[in-house]
Amino acid sequence: MSPTDLRQPRFIQLYREDRAALRQELAEGLLATPAHSSPKYLYDPLGSRLFDAITELPEYYPTRTEAALLLTHGAAIAREVPKGVTLVDLGAGNCEKAARLFGLLRPARYVAVDISVDYLNNALQCLQRQFPSLDMLGVGLDFSSQLALPPEVGEGPRLLFYPGSSIGNFTPDEALAFLRQVRAVAQGGGLLIGVDLVKPVEVLEPAYDDALGVTAAFNKNLLLHINRVLGSDFAVQDWEHAAFFNAEASRIEMHLQARRGLTVRWPGGERRFAQGERIHTENSYKYRSGDFQSLLTAAGFAQVQAWTDERGWFAMFWAQA
Repeated sequence: MSPTDLRQPRFIQLYREDRAALRQELAEGLLATPAHSSPKYLYDPLGSRLFDAITELPEYYPTRTEAALLLTHGAAIAREVPKGVTLVDLGAGNCEKAARLFGLLRPARYVAVDISVDYLNNALQCLQRQFPSLDMLGVGLDFSSQLALPPEVGEGPRLLFYPGSSIGNFTPDEALAFLRQVRAVAQGGGLLIGVDLVKPVEVLEPAYDDALGVTAAFNKNLLLHINRVLGSDFAVQDWEHAAFFNAEASRIEMHLQARRGLTVRWPGGERRFAQGERIHTENSYKYRSGDFQSLLTAAGFAQVQAWTDERGWFAMFWAQA
């Protein structure tokens, strides 16, 4: 047996749940007007698996459109990326998207970053068995507020990979601040980022409100996660999923809407919800290609290049740091 057969991915846990801080954040969101919750709470272990199921739905175009785009333009993208980069996969999830790039980019190291620690650890163990010679590092990190990579990521140029249009969860101002952080840690490499583009509402809305109700289950699972963290008494059956395109803000909004008047209680607090009142759980901003290129330029990136699918539904941007 060769040494590579015994290779194990390393794992660094930077994210530590501060239960008191999480409870405070959740309580403040529920008491706000309108009530809201950070989308990061959608991704507990069950939420992460439900999202994987969403990506298989016929209505959910982003994953397969992005995959086809990378297949079509992968060689051209690879020519832009420096050789021997460390591939840093932000919000790695099951790591499958980044793994499809290994053959094209031939990274020197793969670093998978995600807040869902147990899920990431399991995914990385499976991936290491498929690619035993590739040095792999898992980083448990909540980068939604601050992107600070540990020294173990190593020196040299870094390719930060942020697929799936997850950048859409940030407001444009938050996205600009985040992109500046990405540029600061790229170390002479750059950013490869998937961005969902503006398209007809009859395509957008079913992607976030599918006929099978998988996205509804994903959204409602947030309530079970809040119950565990906050000690609240949300009853899933009292809430329904609502998703729609806000054209003025150019974003899909996801909400949970009370089916009846009710009071939610938790230790030290409560909130009365009227029938039809909502909790805002997620945004997904949709960009025009030129607008997102301007955002990258404002963040300090140079030589921005974009590839789109033939329908112009999705774009992959390479931005040199």
